[in-house]
Order: sequence, then C-alpha cells, then structure tokens
Amino acid sequence: MNWDIIQGKWKQLKGSAKEKWGELTDDELDQIDGDKDRLAGKLQEKYGWTKADADRQIDDYFRDK
Repeated sequence: MNWDIIQGKWKQLKGSAKEKWGELTDDELDQIDGDKDRLAGKLQEKYGWTKADADRQIDDYFRDK
C-alpha cells in the first residue's frame, strides 16, 4: 500500500498496529501519526531492531492494509 494512504488512514490503522506491536503505547502511536520513519524509530527503540529490520516489518505488515 502507498504510504500516503496509510498516513491518511492512520487513525483507523493504529489499532491494528497496536495489536501487531503491543510494546507501542497509545501516546506513541498518536505521536507517530502515520509517519513511517517515526514508526520505524519507535520499533527500533522498543524491540532493538535495526532500521532495515523495522522497515521490513512495517512493509510486510502494511502491504495488505
């Protein structure tokens, strides 16, 4: 999916993102506000992933959304 579409639908998608990445708080998801780089940064921080790993997780998850 095009990331611009994800940004536009972030309010609807953040619930499913919270289910996928339960370490993220509601406040963090609000701060991310559909920004892929912010989401990748938070995933790196919470899960200890590399930037490439975080980007891959994000792309795989949102591919079918």
